[in-house]
Amino acid sequence: MPDGSKPTLLVVDGHSLAFRAFYALPVDSFTTSDGQHTNAIHGFLSMLLLLLQKERPSHLAVAFDISRFSFRSREYPEYKGTRNETPPEFKGQVPLLQEALKAMNVPTVTKEDFEADDILATLATQGKEQGFEVLVVSGDRDTIQLVNDDVTLLYPSVRGVSELTRYDTARVRERYGIEPYQYPEIAALVGETSDNLPGIDKVGEKTAVKWITQYGSLENLLEHADEIKGVVGNNLREQRGNAERNRRLNRLLTDVELPVGPQDLVRRPIDEDAVREVFGRLQFRTLLDRVLKLEGGGAAGSAPVAENDADAAPPAPKPKQLLDEELQTWFERMRAAHPEGLGLQIEAQGSTIVSIGVAGADETVDLPWQAGRRDYAPLEAWLADPAAPKLLHDAKSQLKVLAANGLPLDGVAFDTVLAAWLLRPSGQDKSLADVVDRFLQERLPETDPNQLVADLDGASPAPTHAWYVLRAAHALKEGIDDRTLQVLRDIELPTLRVLAQMERAGVAVDAGALDALNAELSARIADLADEAYLIVGHELNLGSPKQLQDVLFGELGMPGTRRTKTGFSTDADALLDLQAKNPHPFLDVLLQHRDASKLKQILETLQRGISSDGRIHTTYVQTGTTTGRISSNDPNLQNIPIRAEEGRRIRAAFVAGEEYPALLTADYSQIEMRIMAHLSEDAGLIEAFHSGEDLHRFVGSRVFGVPPAEVTAFMRTKVKAMSYGLAYGLSAFGLAQQLRIDRREAEDLMAGYFERFGGVRDYLRNVVEQARVDGYTETIFGRRRPFPDLNSPNRVLRGNAERAALNAPIQGTAADIMKLAMIGVAADLREHGMRSRMLLQVHDELVIEAAEGEHDELARIVSERMAAAATLRVPLEVQVGFGHDWDAAAH
Repeated sequence: MPDGSKPTLLVVDGHSLAFRAFYALPVDSFTTSDGQHTNAIHGFLSMLLLLLQKERPSHLAVAFDISRFSFRSREYPEYKGTRNETPPEFKGQVPLLQEALKAMNVPTVTKEDFEADDILATLATQGKEQGFEVLVVSGDRDTIQLVNDDVTLLYPSVRGVSELTRYDTARVRERYGIEPYQYPEIAALVGETSDNLPGIDKVGEKTAVKWITQYGSLENLLEHADEIKGVVGNNLREQRGNAERNRRLNRLLTDVELPVGPQDLVRRPIDEDAVREVFGRLQFRTLLDRVLKLEGGGAAGSAPVAENDADAAPPAPKPKQLLDEELQTWFERMRAAHPEGLGLQIEAQGSTIVSIGVAGADETVDLPWQAGRRDYAPLEAWLADPAAPKLLHDAKSQLKVLAANGLPLDGVAFDTVLAAWLLRPSGQDKSLADVVDRFLQERLPETDPNQLVADLDGASPAPTHAWYVLRAAHALKEGIDDRTLQVLRDIELPTLRVLAQMERAGVAVDAGALDALNAELSARIADLADEAYLIVGHELNLGSPKQLQDVLFGELGMPGTRRTKTGFSTDADALLDLQAKNPHPFLDVLLQHRDASKLKQILETLQRGISSDGRIHTTYVQTGTTTGRISSNDPNLQNIPIRAEEGRRIRAAFVAGEEYPALLTADYSQIEMRIMAHLSEDAGLIEAFHSGEDLHRFVGSRVFGVPPAEVTAFMRTKVKAMSYGLAYGLSAFGLAQQLRIDRREAEDLMAGYFERFGGVRDYLRNVVEQARVDGYTETIFGRRRPFPDLNSPNRVLRGNAERAALNAPIQGTAADIMKLAMIGVAADLREHGMRSRMLLQVHDELVIEAAEGEHDELARIVSERMAAAATLRVPLEVQVGFGHDWDAAAH
């Protein structure tokens, strides 16, 4: 809390914090009855109320950007050019937030041609000069330069705006090893991706800090650039313009002419009638109660704001430390009292266990861990006992930590992160603190985020966190329906064990093959760039939308594409359409350059992901999609192109390990269309899959009225695009765009399709209408996906929800089938004592390392388990192949 002897000025970056609140809180959980999304408003105001309560500022203002354009974008048109379009759910929330702030008598400040950061910098500088203690709240790292003895930065954590890290001068020195005013010089060298400011190639934070520490300033460094040796030295000399430009642009202005100064920003009482009216429209009942407690403005001398519901939360039990017989007795007593299970939480540093916490309703134990100790034998027996239920949060990561320390874990009966995701698939309740906040309406006790060195004498948080896991699990169980609970128990919990094993195993990679391909791609990218320069007669940045706009629509005089705020679109879809309608050599080279550059980025990510054991250990995320499909991170193994030659070469670099002669690949054939046939009960589609005829040739025969043998390749392409597209809400316009055909032809094509496959039409129509009534869609296994926007008055949001609802049961069912297949395969491998092991799950494909002598048995197990994972009205067809590498094993 600031020094009470000084007035305190609190200045907040409105857009920055509103955007962070938007992404921190789930959109579908903060919507008014008339369809207005309010998550950014709710998150921002919650943060502001906490700040007012904790910091008790005497003066306050919130600064907002007017637009993305400023004097910086005039100097450098590409400034912030890589930022995506504003999400439609966010649009409209900022004016409502400003309306709420006005009702609360919180001044808002804007300035044409300047950014909110410049307003903050000016007010902070004036406040310091006028004797204020200044608190700057911003999610923009550039504001670190404002920190000094009288100005503190409150920076939101990765978890959102509810947790703010205090950056004073000492904290900046500790974190970056520099003075706050030097931070922009570090950023100038490293670059800022979010602002589209490229830095010096191969210069990271450590190198930049070393240089600035040695030379004192960026200006002095550039004067002595000839002294820097090696590749980075050459890069610095060749690209010094990047650093100089970045430093000009990241310097915050401290002398902007504003309509108000710090003295004008004194806290004033709220307008209660206006607050009730605005918050009533936003349907913020709880926030309204909290705001009304600020009557009188909350300035010095007013009554403090009471803590939220966290004050009423029961205290966590004080942890016990038990050994041997005492620990054994404790487990026996707790298991008898809690047959549904005990809470478990592992505290670890990397793969090293620090402590293990176990919790019952009223008692917890803290078990500091040391490898090889035998006085925790009762704990090890409990961990390995499948009949002893355990309740965890993010069980997969803890299972891996335990396995790395030789501790088997069995009997996982509940995972709060998985249960929270099944209840709210589009939610962001990923951390234990998120789950506790949402489902217990309490705040998880956590260590001080400003504490740089952990208190070695302090107790481990593991037992307290285990206690919160236990209580959150009970709260979640009360709100979960039987079908969803069955999905958790029968699909998701067994899947997490399989994924943990796959992550630990990793997949072997031929690093030399990747290096060779990277070199080839680098040369090809350079050649394509030279070819592009030759066509237009000069060099340009092929990654700059602004420069591409100038060349395409100015110099080359090409017709405009879709309009955006910065001009005509130069995204991939727009350029592909432009090339189809107005072919040009430059466009052809540009598209090839983009494809090669994207592939090189994928390749380099894979290269960085190779561990010391020569294998890539990706992380599978069960909660990363709304449909239930598993995603892959660090690195992403699901974005490698399948059909491109370079993509095949990347896959060829994934090889069988030294002790394994081959990889097996197995994937489902047309699984989504088979699920469509099952759900729609369309006789024509069902006949197609039972006939053994090529599906798209069969459908083409019916749609075009010709024998299957006379279906041309283009006819087949048309019906294939339509068959898959309809399940994603593809319109006649979209089909015409995709196939490059006339819209009338696309409409006739769709009409002919629905005439012959009426069951598909009826199913697609009914699934949306049923979801509108139920509020959710459901897979054949009971996985639900809520769709609150189906009844939104906002046409765009409603249309997006309708298209997503069409495909959710199909994609979700496909995800469930793949997970059940993985569970079955893993069980059979374990039961038969086989050495073969699953390595990868990519889309509808499994990749398995096949052990010596297990070829035939492995193929049988995988084929049978995958084909029997679900009983549909049509057969599930599985294709299996073997090879030394992933590409060779493809079938």
